[in-house]
Amino acid sequence: MLGTLTARDPLAGRIPVSVVTGFLGSGKTTLINRLLRRPDMNRVAVIVNELGEVGIDNDLVEVSSEQMMLLNNGCLCCVLRGDLEETMRDLFIKRRNGEIIDFDRVVIETTGLADPAPVMQTLMTDTMLEEQYRLDCVVTLVDAVNGLGQIATLPEPVKQAALADRLVITKSDLADAAKLEELEAKLRELNPPAPIKRALNGEIELAFLVDVGLRNVKGKLEDIARWLGAGEHESERGDHDEPAHGHRHDTAITSFCLRFERPFPWAVFTQCMDVLTALRGPDLLRVKGLVNVESRAGPMVVQGVQHLFHPPVELAAWPSEDRSSRIVFITRGIGRSEVANLFAAIGAVQGQAKG
Repeated sequence: MLGTLTARDPLAGRIPVSVVTGFLGSGKTTLINRLLRRPDMNRVAVIVNELGEVGIDNDLVEVSSEQMMLLNNGCLCCVLRGDLEETMRDLFIKRRNGEIIDFDRVVIETTGLADPAPVMQTLMTDTMLEEQYRLDCVVTLVDAVNGLGQIATLPEPVKQAALADRLVITKSDLADAAKLEELEAKLRELNPPAPIKRALNGEIELAFLVDVGLRNVKGKLEDIARWLGAGEHESERGDHDEPAHGHRHDTAITSFCLRFERPFPWAVFTQCMDVLTALRGPDLLRVKGLVNVESRAGPMVVQGVQHLFHPPVELAAWPSEDRSSRIVFITRGIGRSEVANLFAAIGAVQGQAKG
């Protein structure tokens, strides 16, 4: 449920959270280790799943509690043995009370078999977490040597790739050029909006992995475009009655962007999303977009994972002259036409009711 509109800035001041996921052996710990060595990443709280490498390169210098350890670079490593909500609440309370470092970013390393969706949902459903943290990005690592085989045979790496804001191909020095190109093509098929980069020995530009999400309601055009991730992948324009063609592949996971030229009555948009989530919530893997709402100066930011949505946030103004609604859908077994037709049908019914 999307709930009521709000014009306040709930994003300002929240601590950004990056989720690093990827199948077994994709190099998550190696990448995090490299990032933590950077001087501008010395105030980070790292949460590792209990199945992960707790030591983070064995650079522990002090145990500050049963689950929290200080790293040589000043960062904090937290072993996730219980609920993620409890761990993140505990981290924030200890930070506020001065018991641990004043971290300015959280990195969550999932296990290789983890579905990142529940982690994303955690940030939406816990009231305190929603007030103190914001999801910055989901980074998915894909093994250049084994990635194609894993995607072809296993469900976990497919969903990990589909939900990503950023895709990183690891071990690229161990695969030939043809295999790398084939893997990149498959990842673009799974998740067209997500930029892809290759990491060499776990090294990659920090700017590619941080400050991806929205930080405040006064977002600049480049910030919005980076977060939305649609860009060149946005195909033909449509409206309530103009569905476009979808892109399908053998995994049944697809990504598409719908555009609507006419502003929405908020009741119409929320009804569309409520019906869609009621009918196909588990297969609505991720939704994010800007919605032009009648009588609003700026667009509404909407984002959700399956049947759970963040409270909508109104941007202070449109970041460009383009006033069309742009909504990116990542779905499993739901085509573009199915979603577009639902919007068209509900919009038509609402129009008749008003007339």
